[in-house]
Amino acid sequence: MLKSMTGFGRGEFLDSDHRIIVEIKAVNHRYNDIVIRMPKNMGSLEDKIRRRVANTLLRGRIDIFITMEEYSQKKRMVRVDKELAIAYHNALRDLAALFSVPLSDNIHQLAKYPDVVRVEDAAEDTAQLWPKLEAAIEIAVDHLMTMRLAEGASIFQDLSARLDKLTGCIQQIEERAPQVLVEYREKLLARLQDLLAAVNAEPDESRLFQEAALFADRSNFTEELVRLSSHLDQFRSALAADEAVGRKLDFIIQEINRETNTIASKANDFTVANIVVEIKSEIEKVREQIQNIE
Repeated sequence: MLKSMTGFGRGEFLDSDHRIIVEIKAVNHRYNDIVIRMPKNMGSLEDKIRRRVANTLLRGRIDIFITMEEYSQKKRMVRVDKELAIAYHNALRDLAALFSVPLSDNIHQLAKYPDVVRVEDAAEDTAQLWPKLEAAIEIAVDHLMTMRLAEGASIFQDLSARLDKLTGCIQQIEERAPQVLVEYREKLLARLQDLLAAVNAEPDESRLFQEAALFADRSNFTEELVRLSSHLDQFRSALAADEAVGRKLDFIIQEINRETNTIASKANDFTVANIVVEIKSEIEKVREQIQNIE
């Protein structure tokens, strides 16, 4: 089914130890750009988070916000910087020798010096944390995908209606094409008759047919109409595909626009020109919608 690139999803995991909240916001983007904001102690899980989200969200600017509350008592560790303690002790011994005073070996006093003894939180066990985080991510992604699919269905309906309108415009041009040559021949004959009447001369029928034939060759846009119809069929098939089709649709609409421009330059007809203006207006509306398709 057709998917929009915009959406929002929120997922939450809660147990006796943690509360993890994942919020994912997605907007239009040419590529798959994932930005993650999360607590530092989850840093080692970034690649897993990125792969999990990229497996489902194939295109768009995707911002992931992760917050975590810990309810269990944190484990703490006391670390001693032995090299720093030795350096302090050696410095104190040098001072004692310099001033000829006895050196105190009070360990408690030495431990009070900066950074000799540090209390640190134990590292988070990311192996146990990942299943909880993944559960919250899956909920958030599911909610976001629901929104993307709903918007994608709306876009599908709009694009289908515009394709029907484009098809109708092409049919109008096909019906008008034979009359373009007839009217040109009539206008050419009328002009020649007016000019020749002024000098009492007869029109050269062979020359008239030659000019009409040249015009017909220059203004023949049958191939463009065939290709245009083919592109619209390809567009419809892509819309029905169960995959990311945004880039493919963007390419097809460029080709549709190219064929339309060629028809406009060849037709040299007011009626066809007006129909082409309507086609180009619809193409721009289709192009705007495509920018939001995954």
